[in-house]
Amino acid sequence: MYNDENNLYNYTYRKDGSELSHQRETIRPGGQQPGSQGPEIIEVKPVKKNRLGLKITALALSCALLGGAAGGGAVWAASHYGGGNESEINVSSRPATQVALRNVDGKTAMSDAEVYAANVNSVVSIRTSATAGYNFYRQPVETASAGSGFVLSKDGYILTNYHVVKGAETVTVTMYNGDEFPAQYIGGEEDYDIAVIKVEAENLQPVTLGDSGTLNVGDHVLAIGNPLGELTFSMSGGMVSCVDRAINVDGTPFNMIQTDTSINPGNSGGPLFNQYGEVVGIVSAKYSQSSNGTTVEGLGFAIPMNDVFSMVKDIMANGYVSNRAYLGITPQTMTESWAAQFHYDVTSGVFINYVEPDSAADKAGLKMGDVITKVDDTAVKSVEDLNLAKKKYSAGDSATLEVYRPDGTVTVEITWGAAPKEDQAAQQQETQQYPGNRNDNSGNGGYYGNPFEDLFRYFYG
Repeated sequence: MYNDENNLYNYTYRKDGSELSHQRETIRPGGQQPGSQGPEIIEVKPVKKNRLGLKITALALSCALLGGAAGGGAVWAASHYGGGNESEINVSSRPATQVALRNVDGKTAMSDAEVYAANVNSVVSIRTSATAGYNFYRQPVETASAGSGFVLSKDGYILTNYHVVKGAETVTVTMYNGDEFPAQYIGGEEDYDIAVIKVEAENLQPVTLGDSGTLNVGDHVLAIGNPLGELTFSMSGGMVSCVDRAINVDGTPFNMIQTDTSINPGNSGGPLFNQYGEVVGIVSAKYSQSSNGTTVEGLGFAIPMNDVFSMVKDIMANGYVSNRAYLGITPQTMTESWAAQFHYDVTSGVFINYVEPDSAADKAGLKMGDVITKVDDTAVKSVEDLNLAKKKYSAGDSATLEVYRPDGTVTVEITWGAAPKEDQAAQQQETQQYPGNRNDNSGNGGYYGNPFEDLFRYFYG
């Protein structure tokens, strides 16, 4: 067993550790018995103080002396106390590896160490706090959480996950060199789980954004972040396990990069790098448990950079996503019971409960009672399917909808509208004023969804 005294571990074969007493003990090398002739007796006393620093220094000095005595490499020889047998310990003389600080140019493949050195100053640790109600004595209950992010511009714009900062009353950003800044929430998009915050700083080191569309299954990728909110600026590596993986979280569909890179609470919002040191994704979720409770490993997910790049620029410029595709309907997933109630021949799709006047849907001729079954070549069987298909478009883009009506199926040409600014403002107000609990660092917050209910958990930091 191991006995811990003053932060030092001493090994003993006895379970109760009885031989590690505070009495003086004598050790006679070579197995000699008391009273026999032999080398000098070495007296051992229990360690009373934490001498770890001294031991490390002694070890370092010993290694240096050994290296010098052997002419840079070699062999240290010594005799056993009574045996006279020579034992050799080989010590490497290889010098420490020097990591080249390279610029990310999108053309030069880099070692993992070079990717870290080139980007660690662009990664940030994010801490948030909020008031989550009041206790029995009417005192406010404070919650705190941690996440990650990365610098987009020299003047302090930072990208992270929406769920990391949702509901936060204060947001604090810490740089790799230890500098801390209060951050302001600029805007975000919950459906894509992205948020932009800003600190008042100059000459920060921004990342280089890459093309996530060039990723292939098997490509090497790296994540830098703050697992557990304590192991700050840690890097983990793996490969791309799948591209364009569709998952559903809390009813919100996401198109993700799947990776076996180690991802833990605290990594949320951090960058996913390719082998050229470019950011190709935003670390966001992890598949940690199957429906029967089986624990699984190696299933992490990141938001592809290409899917959100235009929205990020829009948020930086306007404070919200002004070009998000908008249809202008109140949707309902079509079911067999609905089909029986309305005597419809289709049992899946998106049933239109209401059409907003002067909306894109209204201008295209859609009406209450229509059932959308396809968007261009994408089949639509539920509201989640429609939302996922809609993410491929921006305001002003055109699409063809296949629509079921009791008198027959028709095709409708539609030009997507833009989400009303008041909807974006309401979302921002909610983010700034109401705790979201998805970034609750206690581990009790839930962000689960179908069809992977209780499987995917959005990391609250």
